[in-house]
Amino acid sequence: MKLNATEKLALLAEDSRYDLACACGTSAKDRRRRQLDGSWLYPVPLAAGGYGIMLKTLLSNACSSDCRYCPLRHDGVANRCALTPDETAQLFMDYLRKQWLVGIFLSSGIVGTPDHTMELLTDTAAILRRKYRYRGFIHLKVIPGASEAAILRALSLASAVSLNIEAPGAQYFSQLSSYKNFERDIVRPLKFLAEQAACGDPRRPVRCSTQFIVGAADEPDRDIVRYTGAIYRKLNFDRVYFSAYQPPKPTEFRLDDGSNDARLTREHRLYQADFLMRSYHFDASELEFEADGNLDLSTDPKQLWAERHPEFFPVRLNTADREELLRVPGIGPAYADRILACRRAMRLRNWLDIGLKGKAALKAARYAIFS
Repeated sequence: MKLNATEKLALLAEDSRYDLACACGTSAKDRRRRQLDGSWLYPVPLAAGGYGIMLKTLLSNACSSDCRYCPLRHDGVANRCALTPDETAQLFMDYLRKQWLVGIFLSSGIVGTPDHTMELLTDTAAILRRKYRYRGFIHLKVIPGASEAAILRALSLASAVSLNIEAPGAQYFSQLSSYKNFERDIVRPLKFLAEQAACGDPRRPVRCSTQFIVGAADEPDRDIVRYTGAIYRKLNFDRVYFSAYQPPKPTEFRLDDGSNDARLTREHRLYQADFLMRSYHFDASELEFEADGNLDLSTDPKQLWAERHPEFFPVRLNTADREELLRVPGIGPAYADRILACRRAMRLRNWLDIGLKGKAALKAARYAIFS
């Protein structure tokens, strides 16, 4: 049956769920939602606070690659279809006229070659920018193995770009694909992205991110966290995302315990560890792991660090510096800054002085004192 452009969008947007960056979170506002027409809208945190929504789709769900974790791989069973750059741009502008969207996230299966696929993606962005004069947010997925010229064109058109690292090292990556090479198709373009973003126009910065497929190659969290720390430290990327592996068939790959809840909890723990590195100034080497190299599923990593480092506590709230305050369970960046501001005006005597109450105050009270 021949599909029209709207029907193709519904199918391609549905298949984009296998790339879950921007779809993660523990509350309803952080999760994607499906429209009546089948398209998917994703939450995007805004710099000024709050959330916007973004349309996300593939241009094609046909793929030349053999990624074993992906149902859209070349030998997978899928209802294949594709949108042209003109169709995609027009559909997005139609959505934009009906409701406010913060932008569009464009990805695709590998259509023939990486550079041909990049041409389709960047042509779509060029049509939006030049034909429709769209000045909003465009996120382009960089296809593994794309040339430097293709990446440069993407950077010239996009607000954000991403290239999935997929696994923490060649030894794990080789279990996922024989079509792609970790050094040639992933590491080299990631480094090129970082170099070009660093020397780009500071008035129009392009955000760079990457993503791990968690649990597809029996990799331990310790290696994922180590790579994540290196991505922030060496490449200066804005974000690292984590997507729990979604097995196409229950018999493919050995899962930790077969539990969907356990896989999603593992993903959540990695996001917590990531947040500790980005916002709490933890080094990857400081985080605590179990004997199997994975994060503890029962305890958040900051709480676990505190429990295993009693020598660091108690923290003196009236004299501690910001980094010391951030080590206290229950105190995040906002409350650390509030403590510093409040104690410039007075000596802190209790949690009410800084507005901390309830469970957070009880947790913090175990590790901090007013002295």
